[in-house]
Order: sequence, then C-alpha cells, then structure tokens
Amino acid sequence: RRDLRVREMAPFANHVTREILGHRRRVHSVAWNCAGRKLASASVDTTARVYDVERGGVHSGRDVELKGHGDSVDQVAWDPVSPDRLATISADKTLRLWDVRSGGSPIATINLGDENINLSWTKDGSQIAVGNRNDLFHFIDAKTHKVTHTTSKFPYQVNGACWNETGDEFVVTTADGFAQVLSFPDLKPLRQMRGHTSSVYAMALDKVNDRWAFGGADAGVSVWDHHDSVCVGVVDRLNAPVRAVAFSHDGKFLASGGDDPVIDVADADVDGGATFSAVTQIQLKSVLHVSSMAWSPTHHVLAFGGNPGGGG
Repeated sequence: RRDLRVREMAPFANHVTREILGHRRRVHSVAWNCAGRKLASASVDTTARVYDVERGGVHSGRDVELKGHGDSVDQVAWDPVSPDRLATISADKTLRLWDVRSGGSPIATINLGDENINLSWTKDGSQIAVGNRNDLFHFIDAKTHKVTHTTSKFPYQVNGACWNETGDEFVVTTADGFAQVLSFPDLKPLRQMRGHTSSVYAMALDKVNDRWAFGGADAGVSVWDHHDSVCVGVVDRLNAPVRAVAFSHDGKFLASGGDDPVIDVADADVDGGATFSAVTQIQLKSVLHVSSMAWSPTHHVLAFGGNPGGGG
C-alpha cells in the first residue's frame, strides 16, 4: 500500500506552476467549468475572464473577457450542468449570467440591491444563491432569472455558503467559528460544525466522500463528515489566515492557502487512511496571498488566484 501511495503522489514532487496573465488587479475568484476545459476568473478590475484549457495547459490568446460590471467582481461560478454558462456577482449590487458562446456580454443582469459576496449553484443548475454584506440571501431561478425568495437577515455574520450534494441542505460559514447546516428550502437550523476559534473564511465540499473542509482566521483547516457533523481531520501547518480550501475531484487531496507564502496540499485519501499529512507545499511567486483556489474536475490540476506580486 505504501508503494501505491508513493506512486500516486509522485507527480506533486515535480509540480509545475504556470502563470496566466490577463487581469490588471487582484483576482478574487477562480472556477472550472464542469468539463474541465474552461477556467474562469473574477477580479477587482471589474471584469471576469474565461480561458480555454486543455490537458492542464492554457492556450495563449484564447480567452474571453466578460465586461459589464461597474465595480469589483467578487465571485464567479459555473452552471454545474453547462460547460458554457456561468454567473458572476459584484460590488455593483448585480448578479450577471453569461454564455461564453455569445461573447463577452451578459445574457442577463439581476439587480439585487446590495453589495454581493457569496455565490452558489444547486447541483442541477436550477437555482442560484447570492448572499450580501447585510447577511441575507437571494435565491434566483436560473431559467427565468427571477428572485424566488429573499431571506431575512441572519443572526450572525455569514462569510460563505454552499448547498450539499443532494440539495436538501444549505451550509453557511460564520464569523463566530462555526458552520451552520440548514434544511432547504425552509432554511431551518439542523446542526453545527464548530471547529475554529474565530471567523471561518473558506469552505469546500468533497463530493466523493461527503466531507466538508473549512479554513479560518485561526490559520487552521478542519475536515468534517457531513452527516454526523464529526471532525475527522485537521491541517495545522499554516501560520496565517486560511482564505481558500479545495478538494481534488477524486477526494484524494486537500489544498489550503491564504495569507501564507505557500499552498499546502494534504493527503485526504479515505482509502489510504486520510492522514492529512503534507503531500507538498507550493511556493507562491507572482501571487502574494491566495483568495481562491479550485481543482480541475478531471485532473490533478490546481488553479489559484489572489493578490499579485507583480503579475495577475
């Protein structure tokens, strides 16, 4: 078994990092489409971009700039069932939907009335959730582009949100050190996952093993079984706030990063015992701090973006 694990992790021993130039200012968010052939990014420079990607390589010059927002674009997320449709939210108080086959103009603009910071799709692509700085959420029908429900203000500061894999639960992270699991669509509290001493900034769902990872201002990463809400592992090798976490498509690796000069990649393979020991650490160069990261849905390729140290 040890020999197998060595072979599986060997590619990370000689990993290659490639820089994609495009944005002029900080990158807030990165996301892969469902086919793993397009990579999107969102930036403070008021634009989002979509790059053509094949076999882990980026084709120079083959990108689409998405223009229309009037302020910082803070999140980008692809429709889980369409390789061409994606959504962005911005400090300009709008949600915009795009189809990259139609070029760089939005196919729909929904005014939501406040500065938006959270964006999530249901697994079937039928609904979009958008959270704002006033700690309330709008739920939007992805076909009609109509707001179907707006919540009242949450009793705590919400930093992030995501549906579970089956869509019957909605999980939010808070500034009080815990993640709250809510039933959906009635949003009734079910249980909490409390593993941090301060604000929880990052969250990621392992769709293969039904686990959550959370990263916090306390520099820690905790991993939880979704159904039992039991902590099954921690990553404690970082020294600064963790602002992004991501599971690989097969659930074997967990990447964590933020204000440290490295990204930690941990062993999360359930079949091998999920030790969460270090597989490798990626040294940051052109990016000083990581705001967002995402694994390809088909390969062990990790995209990340953040505050540039010269490049975008």
